[in-house]
Amino acid sequence: MPAILIALKDLRLRLRDKSAVTLGLIAPLGLAIIFSLIIPDVSAGEFTMELGVVGIEQSDLGGVFESEVIDDLDRSLFAVTEFDTEGNAQKAVDRLDVFAVIVFPPDIDAAVAAGGGEIQVITTNEAPISGEIALSIARQFAGDVSGVQLSVATALFAGGTDVEALATRTVATPLRLEVVDLETGDRQLDISTFFAAGMAVFFLFFTVQFGVSGLIQERTDGTLPRLLAAPIHPASIIAGKGLAAFALGVTSMAVLIIATSWQIGARWGNPVGVGMLVVAGVASAIGIMAVIATLARTAEQASNIQSVVAVVLGLLGGSFFPVSQGPAILSKLSLATPHAWFLRGLGDLAGGAGPAAAVPSTIALLGFAVATGVVAALRMRSMVRL
Repeated sequence: MPAILIALKDLRLRLRDKSAVTLGLIAPLGLAIIFSLIIPDVSAGEFTMELGVVGIEQSDLGGVFESEVIDDLDRSLFAVTEFDTEGNAQKAVDRLDVFAVIVFPPDIDAAVAAGGGEIQVITTNEAPISGEIALSIARQFAGDVSGVQLSVATALFAGGTDVEALATRTVATPLRLEVVDLETGDRQLDISTFFAAGMAVFFLFFTVQFGVSGLIQERTDGTLPRLLAAPIHPASIIAGKGLAAFALGVTSMAVLIIATSWQIGARWGNPVGVGMLVVAGVASAIGIMAVIATLARTAEQASNIQSVVAVVLGLLGGSFFPVSQGPAILSKLSLATPHAWFLRGLGDLAGGAGPAAAVPSTIALLGFAVATGVVAALRMRSMVRL
């Protein structure tokens, strides 16, 4: 009972100064919304690449490109604009009316027949990803044309005589080797969910620090000796601070899950599995922040160190960007943070998986909680002795 009263007292103080509300709710929700708005989700059809083409009507090769490539593009992802001259296309790229332009020179048919030729791609530094996509499309087409040329040349060398018939037969021959998408995308977080979860777990460490730093604040304010003089077991004081931190953490996470699901369409996954990850994640955050708090002499010092550690762990754990896009060593180092395990657990729940999918990540998070919690409890015992 004393532990609950202490926790309620700390919660009232934190809610009164609005700091817990700001860091636990307003900041993460605001950043999640901003990130989800400025970074499009291709899988959800939120990204459309404005692609331009020049010269496809003036050459046979351009006509093949139109029928075999342009007509097969997913129109939910690509918007294609045809320009009459390269100059007009360049102006459109400069104005960002289109993000890249694929140009077929007027003499490309003769150049290819003579064994040369080139497809030009106009790009801009303002849209590097779109430029790479356009280059990839052009290179793939050029590779296909080179493959036809090689096949015809080989057939001619073997005794063939009808070049046009050989080329037609080569183009019509079905592929013997295909690349198959194994549909692993369903087990990864979409953009909205990733940033909602990333910001939630990042600011979770700032939220729980209000509770675990309360013991140092009590000592600084001179109220700790009064608590110890009262008929209250020292363990109840420690438990009260921990309960306050746990309540703040779970409440902020729960509100963020509901708010981001409603505001930006975040898909967190199975409620039971998410609940497991949230509880384990809050416990691990409390343990880490508590250990840091016991190393400081003042509440201000503890807050400063905790903030630095929270930022480092958040960056390393992939709260702001998927660590899989970085060097391999970064992916391995990220597993030393609760953030990475929390996000991994949510990824395992993506696509409709049940609670069992979140068990490995939950166990890892609880491992952080137990290891750091034991250390923090032992150090706090010495702090609450008269």
